[in-house]
Amino acid sequence: MKQPLALALALAITATSAPAVSHPVKHAAKHAAKHAASAKNTRSAVNPFFAPSALPLHYPQFDKIKDTDFAPAFDRGMAEQLKEVDAIANNKAKPTFENTIVALEKSGQTLRRAQTVFGNLVGADTNDARNKLDTEYSPKLAAHNDAISLNPKLFARVQTLYNERQSLGLDAEGVRLVEKYYQDFVRSGAKLNDAQKVRLKAINGEMAKLGTQFSQNVLAERNELAVVVDSKAELAGLPDEAIAAAAKAAKDHKLEGKYVIELQNTTIQPPLTYLDNRDLRERIFKASISRGSRGNKYDNTGIVSQVAKLRAEKAALLGYPTYAAYALEDQTAKTPEAVNAMLAKLAPPAVANARREAADLQAMIDKEQKAKGQPTFKLQPWDWAYYSEKVRQAKYNFDEAQLKPYLELNNVQQNGVFFAANQLYGLTFKERKDLPVYEPDVRVFDVFDKDGKQLAIFISDMYARPSKNGGAWMNSYVDQSALTGYLPVVANHLNIPKPPAGQPTLLSWDEVTTMFHEFGHALHGMFSDVKYPYFSGTSVPRDFVEYPSQVNEMWADWPEVLANYAKHYQTGAPMPKALLDKVLASSKFNQGFSTTEYLGAALLDQRWHQLPADRIPDASGVMAFEAAALAKDGVDFYAVPPRYRTPYFSHIMGGYAAGYYAYIWSEVLDADSVEWFKQNGGLTRANGQHFRDTLLSQGGSQDAMVLFHNYTGRDPWIEPLLKRRGLDAPTDDSKAPSDASPTPPASTTPKK
Repeated sequence: MKQPLALALALAITATSAPAVSHPVKHAAKHAAKHAASAKNTRSAVNPFFAPSALPLHYPQFDKIKDTDFAPAFDRGMAEQLKEVDAIANNKAKPTFENTIVALEKSGQTLRRAQTVFGNLVGADTNDARNKLDTEYSPKLAAHNDAISLNPKLFARVQTLYNERQSLGLDAEGVRLVEKYYQDFVRSGAKLNDAQKVRLKAINGEMAKLGTQFSQNVLAERNELAVVVDSKAELAGLPDEAIAAAAKAAKDHKLEGKYVIELQNTTIQPPLTYLDNRDLRERIFKASISRGSRGNKYDNTGIVSQVAKLRAEKAALLGYPTYAAYALEDQTAKTPEAVNAMLAKLAPPAVANARREAADLQAMIDKEQKAKGQPTFKLQPWDWAYYSEKVRQAKYNFDEAQLKPYLELNNVQQNGVFFAANQLYGLTFKERKDLPVYEPDVRVFDVFDKDGKQLAIFISDMYARPSKNGGAWMNSYVDQSALTGYLPVVANHLNIPKPPAGQPTLLSWDEVTTMFHEFGHALHGMFSDVKYPYFSGTSVPRDFVEYPSQVNEMWADWPEVLANYAKHYQTGAPMPKALLDKVLASSKFNQGFSTTEYLGAALLDQRWHQLPADRIPDASGVMAFEAAALAKDGVDFYAVPPRYRTPYFSHIMGGYAAGYYAYIWSEVLDADSVEWFKQNGGLTRANGQHFRDTLLSQGGSQDAMVLFHNYTGRDPWIEPLLKRRGLDAPTDDSKAPSDASPTPPASTTPKK
């Protein structure tokens, strides 16, 4: 999830909740603040941000960083960078690549260090002091960025170089860097008149404040709406480790003897799969969907309305009909029409599949209720996961809970995720305990390349906590660049419930694939081999950044990898082949639901951002607009709510505005690439090296689709995706349940 001050956007994905978050394409001002070399900074390091970290690879000095260090570092960093930018803009020498573009790439060292650590900590371990700083400095930093990107003298130099770029004697990466800087300045308003620039600055400042408040409200609602359960008996069906986690959460909330079900960021909550108590399932679901729209101090409907209007106004100022048109211009999709066409192609078969699945679930409900001699009831959203698991067991004789003893966290990471990286790329990992961490459960690993030289440092932050945003993501603390000489320091974050002391952390299959996915992002950052910081690591279009990480998911159930990590945590016995076969056989199971809930959110995102400002509803109309948008796109099947509802849709308040479609767009490339791996021998060093050389190491230094073509040798095919998600099946939904009795709207949902 993206925090307003984070310069490296948090990559939030889960395999079944929110598939990921990417970096927005970075405009010149952000890049000027982001990257730097450090040889000239010799001032006192009383404030840990005033000089580069002396730790290996400039790893952050978490043991020395205090919350009181951030404001002085922000203030000094902004002043330093404005002085640097002023010197560039007013340089009397003719503009050159070195004295303008490279100088911008090197500027803002202090600010970059402080912002990067602060933004990451606000996402991973926030507190009241950090929230206050976030609120105070978001508009200040937005204004600082505007002061750079709207500097007319600076833009004049960039424009001169852009016009002469083919005659500057630059290599291809240098030419591309000039082009990207020019485009970013223009997209940031450099060509506006003075009055328009004044208004744009006001819009950016207001959006920064609102974005910060939205994020804080989402976290506050997750914590406030945690569901309190009085007795263990009410938790029947929940796995023992989940019950223990609920007891621990209650203790943390000073509710000894009770149990607390903490909410995750998605609409559907994991405990709904297991809980026998239907009333409790309903309570949890209604608590989840009520977040941000309860009319309390954390209500986000007004913020959503304001931000959508401000974005539309900003797009209009810059000459675009809608914010979606502005946001998609520099993505691989290019236009809203292209996105709409793809989503429209996928939605009907997905919903048809979901309706067929719902019919199977309703039949299971009817059968069970008849056997109990009780009246049946209509399938509701809080029933789906529970009865879906029952249908899975009936169809495949497979209970997902059977997997958990074979999926212990450390074993999955060390002997699964790291093992696959070793087999593909020759990487090795060594944990180190000497580097400071911001939270005791965080682990740190040196990463060594195939030749034994250090490639990166990897930070692993796996457990959920109240101070941490929901979901899963990757971020960067230090970006690779030949210009700076820096090597990467990257982090993965998940939200796995922490068991009581002494108990094993047993994962669901979704958590396993999420771990592989996020490490795919980490590999993208660690393998970066570019000259300029602008192009480092995951600095690629939103609708491309998820692609490499989704490819990495394929190794989770690759036989050689699975055999190496899927071992019983007590006995060490390997997972029985029959159990694995059931996992693979059921891989398309419930794809109608998962695809429909995702598409509901992706289409909702587009509807919010494909309107001009005067057609965007006020706060009181936000939820009605959501309902109408889902109906218009045909994804308003009552039993399958969107993965995120508008008031807690953090992706689109951050880097994924008009970009949440990116996951399915990237999955077209992913599914195709998985087929390439299979056709070329699978898990081999040769295949890994080819993927690394042609794509993972290139960052944003070439056009995204050129990279894909370099890797596969051809244009992408959509058929593998359709097959994977079961969207190539017939769409007869005559047996599906009707929508006659939809779930009550959020406005009528009772509070916890």
